[in-house]
Amino acid sequence: MVRPGILLVDKPGGITSHDVVSRARRALGTRKIGHAGTLDPMATGLLVLGVEGATRLLTYIVGADKTYEATILLGVATDSDDADGVETARADAADVVAVTDEAIAAGIAALTGAIEQVPSTVSAIKVAGRRAYDLARAGEEVELKARSVTVSRFEVREMRRGEGTIELDVVVDCTSGTYIRALARDLGRAVRIGGHLTALRRTRIGAFDVSAAASVDDIAEDALVEPATAAAVVMGVLAVGADDARDLRHGKRIDGGGRLTGAVAAAIDPDGLLIGVVEKRGTQVKSVMNMPVEAAR
Repeated sequence: MVRPGILLVDKPGGITSHDVVSRARRALGTRKIGHAGTLDPMATGLLVLGVEGATRLLTYIVGADKTYEATILLGVATDSDDADGVETARADAADVVAVTDEAIAAGIAALTGAIEQVPSTVSAIKVAGRRAYDLARAGEEVELKARSVTVSRFEVREMRRGEGTIELDVVVDCTSGTYIRALARDLGRAVRIGGHLTALRRTRIGAFDVSAAASVDDIAEDALVEPATAAAVVMGVLAVGADDARDLRHGKRIDGGGRLTGAVAAAIDPDGLLIGVVEKRGTQVKSVMNMPVEAAR
């Protein structure tokens, strides 16, 4: 039986995130693998998978901030807001030439910070129990509500002006739930020539970086990050003695609320094993998620 842990994978383009999960299941010989957020088939980059009992940690990873590197093509709009869609509009070359660097910068500034974003129509969001992309592909009209997201960085790394298009290489830091395709679409609308995403790579999820990820061909047990190590980088650590570890496993509260610097912490015993996740209850702490004994080891 494979040991539990967190698996970082660098997804290549052209396959789905679920394809990566399937490969991991075959490579590791277990079906108990979950993920902390998917990527579109076109996109590449970091996927965080939980294996065996470490799937319980995914709850504390899925909502983490993320970093993306992307390429936006201004001058052409598509029905999916990315290169996998069908072209729906193309701006006149003269209109593209008239778009100034300052106008692009102003459009980006308006899409930075706390914003209300309408997700792309071709997205996995459910509407009346069905995925938005299924409704859109069936020819049904899809109206998605705006959601609050925060884009803390929307930075242009390079700009290339071509024949009737403007291509931008950008890096984006944002909260979970932000659609980079929608940023491309909305920037195109802001400068009145349309736009869509042509490349996307996720390089960071919370404290996890794609530089530490395995390729899909190199998935193996030795690539797993120990649960205690993974939890320690996601949240604060509360070191506990053997007696306190036992009490936490039994649902009892222990002293130590003053030692928590955040809302939750990883309780780690003297052997370096993850007991679970605890939260403050006054001057004490209580476990809100216990790791199975076999998963902790």
